[in-house]
Amino acid sequence: MSQFEVSTYEDTYTIYELKEPGTSSSVRVCPERGGIVIGCQLHGEELFYLDKATFEHPTANIRGGNPILFPICGQLENKSYEWEGTRYEMANHGVARTSPWEVVGTSTNGEASVTLRLRSNEETLAAYPFNFELEFTYALIGGELHTRQHYRNCGQAGSGAMPFYAGFHPYFAIEGSKAIPYDTDATRYVDYNDNVEKPFTGVVDLENLVESVCLLDARKSEIAFPIRDGVKVRLRYDDSFKYVVLWSVKDRPFVCVEPWMAETGELNRQEELVLLEAGETRSCNFVISRV
Repeated sequence: MSQFEVSTYEDTYTIYELKEPGTSSSVRVCPERGGIVIGCQLHGEELFYLDKATFEHPTANIRGGNPILFPICGQLENKSYEWEGTRYEMANHGVARTSPWEVVGTSTNGEASVTLRLRSNEETLAAYPFNFELEFTYALIGGELHTRQHYRNCGQAGSGAMPFYAGFHPYFAIEGSKAIPYDTDATRYVDYNDNVEKPFTGVVDLENLVESVCLLDARKSEIAFPIRDGVKVRLRYDDSFKYVVLWSVKDRPFVCVEPWMAETGELNRQEELVLLEAGETRSCNFVISRV
């Protein structure tokens, strides 16, 4: 048996499956539905939650997997923003998660990986007037899922900087209470249910919260948390991701633990945007593993 495998199969859409038999790990990716990872089994345990009906519906927002957030994370005031005197409308979490991505290539050389690409097009330009290219490589190696990201401003020289703040929205399948302890050095969070900043003592019970909460001041770019007995997840990410958002839905067996580059509404405030000049690339990595 090969150390690494990449294969495809049909399940409403074409699914790319990465396998590492030696660690009993596999990852399932759907390019057509926003380049999303819909399954992440590490060391024999499936970590992700997936509402299959929302995945199969071609225009529904997928509840589950790990949606890609670009060029914004979260919401905008009235779902709109102004840039250089023009107002644009954009749905929550941006344009990448609702766009089909193309497959650039796959590899079994030292890892099981698939590389996807999304380029700006007529539909994205209507909401986000910048020529961009995203290239993401999902790589399974050593029982870990690495998401290597390249964000490029493809505009012409002198066309101005491209603003964005990207992130991820992974849904983790849990059992039991949503009062989960989080291993992080954050000491404060903002509760978007009442927009009050509060001290973070290590646990947030998400069960009865409608809106999310956002950890504010972590110095280490990682967080770990249990999702069921004997299964603990660790997320590691570049320091571009300054915030971690926690969210769930009442009576649904998942918690979302989401690395973001900026807080919700940042394209309205425009205080800590990532700004890429024409021709520039921002490269990042995001790693999901078991402790």
